[in-house]
Amino acid sequence: MAERALSRNHLLWGGLFCLAAMLTLLQVAGRGEFPSLASGQGISELDRVMLLYGTLPRISVALVAGAALGLSGYLLQRVLRNPLAEPTTLGIASGAQLAMAAATIYLPASMAWSRSGVALCGGAVAAGVVMALTWRRGLEPVSVLLGGMMVALTASAASAALILANGEYMFSLFIWGGGSLVQQGWGSTLFIGAVFTIVGAVSMLLLRPLTILGLDDANARSLGLALTATRLLVIGLAVWLATTVTAELGVIGFVGLAAPALARLGGARTPRQLASGSVLVGALLLWLTDGMVQLFSGAGAERIPTGAATALVGGPLLLWMLPRLSMLARPQLGDAAGQAWRAAFPSRRIALLALLAAGAVVVALMLGRGPEGWTVATGGLFADLAQWRGPRVAVAGAAGAMLAAAGVVLQRLTGNPLASPEVLGVGAGAGVGLTAALFLFSAPGLPLQLGFSVLGALVVLAVMLAIAAKARFGRSHLLLAGVAMGALCSAVLTSVIAMGNVQSYAVLRWLSGSTNDATWRDVAFAGCAAVLLILPLPLARRWLEILPLGDSPASALGIPVRHSRAVLLVASALLTAAAALLVGPLSFVGLVAPHIARRIGLSTGTAHLLAAILIGGGVMVAADWLGRMAAFPYQMPVGLFAALLSGPYLVWLLGRGRDGLMGRTGAG
Repeated sequence: MAERALSRNHLLWGGLFCLAAMLTLLQVAGRGEFPSLASGQGISELDRVMLLYGTLPRISVALVAGAALGLSGYLLQRVLRNPLAEPTTLGIASGAQLAMAAATIYLPASMAWSRSGVALCGGAVAAGVVMALTWRRGLEPVSVLLGGMMVALTASAASAALILANGEYMFSLFIWGGGSLVQQGWGSTLFIGAVFTIVGAVSMLLLRPLTILGLDDANARSLGLALTATRLLVIGLAVWLATTVTAELGVIGFVGLAAPALARLGGARTPRQLASGSVLVGALLLWLTDGMVQLFSGAGAERIPTGAATALVGGPLLLWMLPRLSMLARPQLGDAAGQAWRAAFPSRRIALLALLAAGAVVVALMLGRGPEGWTVATGGLFADLAQWRGPRVAVAGAAGAMLAAAGVVLQRLTGNPLASPEVLGVGAGAGVGLTAALFLFSAPGLPLQLGFSVLGALVVLAVMLAIAAKARFGRSHLLLAGVAMGALCSAVLTSVIAMGNVQSYAVLRWLSGSTNDATWRDVAFAGCAAVLLILPLPLARRWLEILPLGDSPASALGIPVRHSRAVLLVASALLTAAAALLVGPLSFVGLVAPHIARRIGLSTGTAHLLAAILIGGGVMVAADWLGRMAAFPYQMPVGLFAALLSGPYLVWLLGRGRDGLMGRTGAG
């Protein structure tokens, strides 16, 4: 039986290899290089140059980079005992990209001296932050992934802010960051190949420690393994491999996730087999994916990042893997979270939050910088400036309130304090819906944009909750399903942006969450959406308080579980889509505002909702004002600036252990 399975696997991989080779031949033939050779007429000088310095290097770099990412993913998964660990899920690739974007702008000499060195520093810092945040928990799988996700999203937001704040000449960096395999020589292949050879040789010398790392910590130490030193060495090797690929090609996600998983499914069991299988499968996957990208993209193939295509494959793979992961069956982060603290006088705290939110609005409208420095606008100057400042302040506040309300609904709907439109990919799903509207209609109005955005958000929520339902809405399954859906939707958006057409710029502007061009018409839309979608939520107070207890207790208390979940699902999708249309999907306000409300003692249904709405609106207004002031006279998009404010707060919360993100989060 085992021999038959092994034979089938060999046949499958052989078939995929033949398919990849055939796609390559088709591409060569399409460029006119292969027919010239086949006819015996020789090859023209131009075709020879294209073949030797374009086509063959691209094939080679796909094979070498895929092998490097496969090995990097295997090393990370082995040392962390985590089948979902890989450079993108741990924030390593995003950290490398942020370091390179910052160096390109502020220290270009370092990029000329050693681009890979800059990427290695960024990736190492990101990995170090994740390890530091989760070391006290023994590198628990889900907490490591959560830390990696927070670091990755924060670094990605910072990268996008740098790129958008520095003019159109940086737009090519955004496209490159999507993971392009276009080559003009053999430099990248040779450099990645050299690093891969060194790391591969060292990995073979570490086979015994890698075998022992598969045991628990106590057994590993009893066998004489220097656990901390070995972990740091192996993680360092994996980071070096991943950042080398990122420096040369951009971010290529999920190859490091897929290669070890598929090698394991193919029958590899020992560390030597898994390492070799991950290398071979990674090389084949990236080669095959790049061939398909070129085949189906036609003349625009070189504008479609292969890295985005690998995420389109890796996202569904992660969704398929989730129900089959044994690591999610044992107790995970936050399973023992305590009862939420409740303030003795919640109305006083809510009144204080209202005053703070109003103060943020007053400051945003009156205080600002001009050519002559800081000024407080009054009288006629205030009236003149209000025509510009008023719409963006109102839009930012309404959007923040809606995102906060959506975060509260999602957290109580799922019983998961980590649920939010940003973390679960709901905002990115709304962006995919918006993108569909932009391509299907020449000039879609707000109703069409909102309708398609709601549809995209609903699809993401439905898929995510369907997967999580198999695990009875387990926190780990829900979180990772959201990460997978977010990666899938982000890959679609990256592909669209990389096309460089009119729709691409519209999607990029939406992704940044800019309110620079907000008008009173946008204020009317934002105000109406906020009022119509938020005001009915207190009517669902009983649902919001009881659903976090679980399906059985909720049913016993007379809650129509399916009906209530469906209503709240639609409400959260509507809130997310309307807010994302205004400020993009990257603010983190939907996660931060409910957490802050809990930490100040406002954890019951209505108080939690009202406090989160005030906090969300105030944070977004403050982010809009700071975005205008921080880099004056340039302006940073409010969505990205809010992410830069919220991301470090979330990382700090995670580092606090049970008193942080997952602590004191009872249903209330």
